[in-house]
Amino acid sequence: MNINLRYSPREWQKICHLEKARFSVYAVHRRAGKSELGIAELVDKAIKSEKELSMFSYIAPFLRQAKAVAWSRLKTWVEPLRRAGAVEINEGELFIKFKHNQAVIRIFGSDNAEALRGLRLDGAVLDEVSNIRPETWQDVVQPCLSDRLGWCIFIGTPSGINLFSQLYYNALELDDWTAKRFTVYDTQSIHPNEVERLRRDMSESSFAREYLCDFSAAGDDQLIALADTEEASKRIYQATDVKHSPTILGIDPARFGDDRSVVFRRQGRQAYKPVVYRGIDNMELAARVANLIEEHDPDAVFCDSGAGGGVIDRLRQLSYDVIEIPFGGKATKPEKYINRRSEMWWLMKEWVEEGGAIPNDAALKQELSTPIYWYDNIGRRVLESKDQIKKRLQGAGSPDLADALALTFALPVAKKEMEDIYIKRRRETKSKKDYDPYKSF
Repeated sequence: MNINLRYSPREWQKICHLEKARFSVYAVHRRAGKSELGIAELVDKAIKSEKELSMFSYIAPFLRQAKAVAWSRLKTWVEPLRRAGAVEINEGELFIKFKHNQAVIRIFGSDNAEALRGLRLDGAVLDEVSNIRPETWQDVVQPCLSDRLGWCIFIGTPSGINLFSQLYYNALELDDWTAKRFTVYDTQSIHPNEVERLRRDMSESSFAREYLCDFSAAGDDQLIALADTEEASKRIYQATDVKHSPTILGIDPARFGDDRSVVFRRQGRQAYKPVVYRGIDNMELAARVANLIEEHDPDAVFCDSGAGGGVIDRLRQLSYDVIEIPFGGKATKPEKYINRRSEMWWLMKEWVEEGGAIPNDAALKQELSTPIYWYDNIGRRVLESKDQIKKRLQGAGSPDLADALALTFALPVAKKEMEDIYIKRRRETKSKKDYDPYKSF
């Protein structure tokens, strides 16, 4: 039976349909046909499926949104097949079944993600991912895909730092993942005159976010812009460039079972790849840090005292000089910052903007750009806490990488050898000035 479903993909949609990666993340501007792409992919895969009892799903942030955007469009698409008796449409359960192979497409909203638990999915489309709770993907959809090795497409328009931005930047570096961005100038879905009107009437950041798919164009309350972290990740300084700068280690021990213990090394404007440990206790972490101290001979070692008391005590027992830094403690400039962590992050922000170089690590860049800031009632700068981040971005991990790097800005540090040279010269100068009555004999 040959039935025309009346779908003529645009050029950007054709590119996506030809993609072979198991997981695809597409950042697409408003009104480009994102939902249409997702529905077309689901219908195509369902019709062609040769697996027994195949199941596919479309998931939007809210069920009412899924019904309004996808369900009505899906029914319209398969109407020729319904008239031919080739599909069954179930309005109550919001699914379509193809009779030739029993494949099913179901519609869900992430506001009732529990309805997905226990399903085995061969493929899924997550639409408007910026508004989907992280645990919907992490705890529900991903397990549903695992035993059938199912695929997933993530579609949306950037909206700051959230699950969508995290997936996009992770996809750039992961095998079997792909990430693509389609701006209003790529899709040609909107008339050029209308594009110019939008650019004229919208704020620069809003236009960049909504129509240029710029993840870095977040809100004005974002402390470190994603664009700045991207630039910082492209910089590389040679050892000769930073040899006169002090070497500093920042240690952020794990607080809970799902957190990481991170050690970051920075020398001047160059921050090196962090060392990350999982599932180790304070004694083992102290032993690992001791090895790093022996290897790099840092000029200062700063450790978060909130969760690192045992690590600090053990390192001091081993005769290593470690300075404890309380994240929630008093800032060195309490008139400007509400606490020590806020102060360190502001110093790190300035370092990034002034030429600092960081590893090209998607997770690190994401963490650096995640916290927002505000001012308290007396004008002090306040950085969003770890707990506040986790509450705002449900399911988000702790920014352990970024906090470890921030610790390297805890206090001004002088290079040991420079201190030694200074002390030597001072002593030499003093001895020359002192009168020695026996010197001539």
